Amino acid sequence: MASTSDIRNGLCIKYNNDTYKIIDFQHVKPGKGPAFVRTKLKSVTNGKVIDNTFSAGHKIVEVRVETRKYQYLYPEGDMFHFMNVSDYNQISLDKNTINAPDLLKEGEIVTILIRDEDEMPLSVDLPASVVLEVTHTEPGVKGNTATNATKPATVETGARVNVPLFINEGDKIKVDTAKCFYMERVKS
Repeated sequence: MASTSDIRNGLCIKYNNDTYKIIDFQHVKPGKGPAFVRTKLKSVTNGKVIDNTFSAGHKIVEVRVETRKYQYLYPEGDMFHFMNVSDYNQISLDKNTINAPDLLKEGEIVTILIRDEDEMPLSVDLPASVVLEVTHTEPGVKGNTATNATKPATVETGARVNVPLFINEGDKIKVDTAKCFYMERVKS
Protein backbone atom coordinates (compact mmCIF):
# COMPACT_ATOMS: atom_id res chain seq x y z
CA MET A 1 0.00 0.00 0.00
CA ALA A 2 1.45 3.34 -1.04
CA SER A 3 0.37 6.93 -0.38
CA THR A 4 0.22 10.09 -2.47
CA SER A 5 3.81 10.95 -1.52
CA ASP A 6 4.93 7.90 -3.59
CA ILE A 7 3.22 9.12 -6.79
CA ARG A 8 5.57 9.49 -9.77
CA ASN A 9 5.29 9.40 -13.57
CA GLY A 10 4.99 5.86 -14.90
CA LEU A 11 3.65 4.40 -11.64
CA CYS A 12 0.83 1.88 -12.19
CA ILE A 13 -2.02 1.87 -9.67
CA LYS A 14 -5.37 0.20 -9.16
CA TYR A 15 -8.22 2.73 -9.26
CA ASN A 16 -11.96 2.16 -9.86
CA ASN A 17 -11.47 -1.57 -10.56
CA ASP A 18 -9.01 -0.86 -13.39
CA THR A 19 -5.25 -0.45 -13.76
CA TYR A 20 -4.04 3.07 -14.52
CA LYS A 21 -0.63 4.49 -15.33
CA ILE A 22 0.21 7.95 -13.98
CA ILE A 23 1.27 10.09 -16.94
CA ASP A 24 1.37 13.46 -15.15
CA PHE A 25 1.05 14.70 -11.57
CA GLN A 26 1.34 17.88 -9.54
CA HIS A 27 1.57 18.27 -5.76
CA VAL A 28 -0.50 21.31 -4.73
CA LYS A 29 -0.29 23.01 -1.33
CA PRO A 30 -2.77 25.87 -1.29
CA GLY A 31 -2.43 28.65 1.25
CA LYS A 32 -5.73 27.67 2.79
CA GLY A 33 -6.90 24.08 3.20
CA PRO A 34 -5.19 20.70 2.94
CA ALA A 35 -2.65 19.70 0.31
CA PHE A 36 -3.64 17.45 -2.62
CA VAL A 37 -2.18 15.76 -5.69
CA ARG A 38 -3.64 16.47 -9.13
CA THR A 39 -3.02 13.58 -11.56
CA LYS A 40 -3.62 12.48 -15.15
CA LEU A 41 -4.26 8.76 -15.28
CA LYS A 42 -4.25 6.61 -18.43
CA SER A 43 -6.14 3.32 -18.37
CA VAL A 44 -3.86 0.55 -19.56
CA THR A 45 -6.84 -1.57 -20.65
CA ASN A 46 -8.66 0.90 -22.92
CA GLY A 47 -6.28 3.89 -23.28
CA LYS A 48 -8.76 6.40 -21.81
CA VAL A 49 -7.16 9.35 -19.98
CA ILE A 50 -8.87 10.80 -16.88
CA ASP A 51 -8.03 13.61 -14.49
CA ASN A 52 -8.21 12.80 -10.79
CA THR A 53 -7.36 14.56 -7.55
CA PHE A 54 -6.14 12.66 -4.48
CA SER A 55 -6.09 14.29 -1.05
CA ALA A 56 -2.70 14.32 0.71
CA GLY A 57 -1.97 11.04 2.48
CA HIS A 58 -4.60 9.11 0.44
CA LYS A 59 -3.72 5.40 0.23
CA ILE A 60 -3.27 4.00 -3.30
CA VAL A 61 -2.78 0.41 -4.40
CA GLU A 62 0.41 0.08 -6.42
CA VAL A 63 0.55 -2.53 -9.19
CA ARG A 64 3.90 -4.32 -9.50
CA VAL A 65 5.12 -4.22 -13.09
CA GLU A 66 8.18 -5.40 -14.98
CA THR A 67 9.65 -3.82 -18.12
CA ARG A 68 10.83 -6.02 -20.99
CA LYS A 69 12.38 -5.19 -24.35
CA TYR A 70 10.43 -6.33 -27.42
CA GLN A 71 10.98 -5.90 -31.14
CA TYR A 72 8.02 -4.73 -33.25
CA LEU A 73 7.36 -7.23 -36.05
CA TYR A 74 4.23 -6.29 -38.06
CA PRO A 75 0.62 -5.03 -37.83
CA GLU A 76 -2.45 -7.16 -38.55
CA GLY A 77 -5.67 -5.12 -38.45
CA ASP A 78 -5.85 -3.53 -34.98
CA MET A 79 -3.36 -6.04 -33.56
CA PHE A 80 0.39 -5.39 -33.42
CA HIS A 81 2.86 -8.29 -33.11
CA PHE A 82 6.01 -8.12 -30.97
CA MET A 83 8.88 -10.51 -30.18
CA ASN A 84 10.74 -10.67 -26.86
CA VAL A 85 14.41 -9.93 -27.64
CA SER A 86 15.72 -12.27 -24.91
CA ASP A 87 13.60 -15.45 -25.33
CA TYR A 88 11.99 -14.87 -28.77
CA ASN A 89 8.41 -15.41 -27.54
CA GLN A 90 5.84 -13.48 -29.56
CA ILE A 91 2.82 -11.56 -28.29
CA SER A 92 0.01 -9.64 -29.99
CA LEU A 93 -1.29 -6.40 -28.52
CA ASP A 94 -4.25 -4.17 -29.34
CA LYS A 95 -3.60 -0.76 -30.92
CA ASN A 96 -4.95 1.01 -27.77
CA THR A 97 -2.06 -0.20 -25.59
CA ILE A 98 0.49 1.63 -27.76
CA ASN A 99 1.23 5.32 -27.14
CA ALA A 100 1.84 6.31 -30.79
CA PRO A 101 1.09 3.30 -33.02
CA ASP A 102 1.42 5.31 -36.24
CA LEU A 103 5.11 6.00 -35.46
CA LEU A 104 6.06 2.32 -35.05
CA LYS A 105 8.50 1.08 -37.69
CA GLU A 106 9.13 -2.63 -38.25
CA GLY A 107 12.19 -3.77 -36.31
CA GLU A 108 11.89 -0.96 -33.71
CA ILE A 109 12.80 -1.95 -30.12
CA VAL A 110 10.12 -0.93 -27.58
CA THR A 111 9.59 -1.36 -23.84
CA ILE A 112 6.48 -3.25 -22.73
CA LEU A 113 5.14 -2.99 -19.16
CA ILE A 114 3.98 -6.40 -17.90
CA ARG A 115 1.94 -6.92 -14.71
CA ASP A 116 3.83 -9.34 -12.41
CA GLU A 117 0.85 -11.16 -10.91
CA ASP A 118 -0.60 -12.52 -14.20
CA GLU A 119 2.02 -11.70 -16.89
CA MET A 120 -0.48 -9.41 -18.68
CA PRO A 121 1.04 -6.75 -20.99
CA LEU A 122 -0.19 -3.32 -19.87
CA SER A 123 1.34 -0.73 -22.18
CA VAL A 124 3.93 -0.21 -24.90
CA ASP A 125 6.45 2.63 -24.56
CA LEU A 126 8.27 3.75 -27.69
CA PRO A 127 11.75 5.31 -27.56
CA ALA A 128 11.76 9.07 -26.90
CA SER A 129 12.33 9.71 -30.61
CA VAL A 130 12.39 7.75 -33.86
CA VAL A 131 14.10 8.42 -37.20
CA LEU A 132 11.70 8.13 -40.14
CA GLU A 133 11.93 8.85 -43.85
CA VAL A 134 9.59 11.41 -45.44
CA THR A 135 7.60 9.67 -48.20
CA HIS A 136 5.38 12.58 -49.29
CA THR A 137 5.43 16.34 -48.88
CA GLU A 138 5.26 19.43 -51.05
CA PRO A 139 8.67 20.41 -52.52
CA GLY A 140 10.89 22.62 -50.41
CA VAL A 141 12.14 25.98 -51.62
CA LYS A 142 15.76 26.99 -51.07
CA GLY A 143 16.07 29.76 -48.49
CA ASN A 144 12.84 28.99 -46.60
CA THR A 145 14.52 28.71 -43.21
CA ALA A 146 14.03 32.19 -41.76
CA THR A 147 10.46 31.66 -40.55
CA ASN A 148 8.87 29.00 -38.39
CA ALA A 149 6.37 28.08 -41.09
CA THR A 150 5.56 24.38 -41.44
CA LYS A 151 3.92 22.06 -43.94
CA PRO A 152 2.38 18.59 -43.54
CA ALA A 153 4.50 15.55 -44.43
CA THR A 154 3.78 11.83 -44.51
CA VAL A 155 6.49 9.53 -43.14
CA GLU A 156 7.23 5.89 -44.01
CA THR A 157 4.89 4.54 -41.30
CA GLY A 158 1.93 6.57 -42.64
CA ALA A 159 1.94 9.13 -39.82
CA ARG A 160 1.50 12.83 -40.65
CA VAL A 161 3.95 15.27 -39.10
CA ASN A 162 4.29 19.03 -39.57
CA VAL A 163 7.81 19.80 -40.81
CA PRO A 164 9.71 22.98 -41.77
CA LEU A 165 9.44 24.17 -45.38
CA PHE A 166 12.97 23.02 -46.33
CA ILE A 167 12.23 19.29 -45.75
CA ASN A 168 11.86 17.25 -48.97
CA GLU A 169 10.75 13.73 -49.87
CA GLY A 170 13.46 11.21 -49.04
CA ASP A 171 14.83 13.24 -46.11
CA LYS A 172 15.18 11.43 -42.78
CA ILE A 173 13.73 13.28 -39.80
CA LYS A 174 13.75 12.71 -36.05
CA VAL A 175 10.22 12.66 -34.60
CA ASP A 176 9.31 13.02 -30.91
CA THR A 177 7.06 10.02 -30.04
CA ALA A 178 5.36 11.66 -27.04
CA LYS A 179 3.90 14.64 -28.93
CA CYS A 180 4.38 13.44 -32.55
CA PHE A 181 6.31 16.55 -33.67
CA TYR A 182 9.38 17.19 -35.83
CA MET A 183 12.64 17.57 -33.91
CA GLU A 184 15.40 17.78 -36.53
CA ARG A 185 16.61 16.59 -39.92
CA VAL A 186 19.00 13.62 -39.75
CA LYS A 187 22.04 13.66 -42.02
CA SER A 188 22.58 10.37 -43.88
